[in-house]
Amino acid sequence: MVKFARCAVVFSLIALLPVASVLAATNSHKNSSKKHAAHGKTHVATHKKIVIHTASGTLVKRTVMVHGKRKVITERVALVREVPDRPSMGDSAGLKNTQDPLDLKSNVAYVVDQDSSKVLFEKNSEVSLPIASITKLMTSLVVVEAHQDMDEQIEVTNDDIDKEKNTSSRLKIGAKLSRSDMLHIALMSSENRAASALGRSYPGGLPAFVTAMNTKAKQLGMSDTHYVDSSGLSSQNRASARDLVKLVNAAYQHPVIRQYSTDSKYVVAPGGKNLEYGTSNKLVINPAWEIGLQKTGYIAEAGRCLVMQAIIEGRNIVMVFLDSKGKYSRLADADRMKKWLETIKPHV
Repeated sequence: MVKFARCAVVFSLIALLPVASVLAATNSHKNSSKKHAAHGKTHVATHKKIVIHTASGTLVKRTVMVHGKRKVITERVALVREVPDRPSMGDSAGLKNTQDPLDLKSNVAYVVDQDSSKVLFEKNSEVSLPIASITKLMTSLVVVEAHQDMDEQIEVTNDDIDKEKNTSSRLKIGAKLSRSDMLHIALMSSENRAASALGRSYPGGLPAFVTAMNTKAKQLGMSDTHYVDSSGLSSQNRASARDLVKLVNAAYQHPVIRQYSTDSKYVVAPGGKNLEYGTSNKLVINPAWEIGLQKTGYIAEAGRCLVMQAIIEGRNIVMVFLDSKGKYSRLADADRMKKWLETIKPHV
């Protein structure tokens, strides 16, 4: 009986071997399939690639082997083109043909010593051109000197919608912010609806505000300057670089304008929802710069604009760059001017 039992066990084991082999093979295949599923198509051999260039991009056709089967894969690579700035009014006036020793990309440049008023560099500084959101610097000057309640809540209305350039805004209709917050994001982030609301909430409304802007310009001796709105969206807001130095000097007398224009980030909460705004001028967060006041601007007619007060080689310097081409060209012009001033070290 013992011998028979042993034989029975042996025969049973022998009979089970094929089943075990099948199960092992099945499990192995399952594990292999899981690995393939986890890692994607691991056994892919590329045999051929065809590149076809089209107006809208590039078509790349690849013939590959997937698990022993031939397959054609087509991929489209988008063609990204940098859209050049449209010709500005300065371009139309022929200012782009003006050469300068620093090879600036701005059609207009004007740099002065703030304390002595000595002109250190100039290029087409007497030409009156559209100044875009540099306008908001005069907006801030009128608001601050009117001594309005900075804590008063101002509501954004349909009158603040940009019908000039159809630009968008993060401030929705019905949003309410204090006059101080409106001024802050108008200066730091060039928020157009905020600037519009500031002008509209002035005693007498926007027409009275624009009159006050032009009156202030006349008081400062800005003879080549004219304003038509508080945001700078209209190309009829015009000034020369020489006039803008006078505006920078006047605005610099107010600490709140210096602070708001040079902050890098600020959070407002219209309707209780936080909105974080950032500076429109990345130079303010550059440790190589010591900037006391700044404002940027852009519309197609004006090109890229920048005004700044900064300390360079221990001197208070005011810089104006108007009608620059390329998104970062005005900042590059400012860097180029700074390095030049550091090299020549002009005497006070």
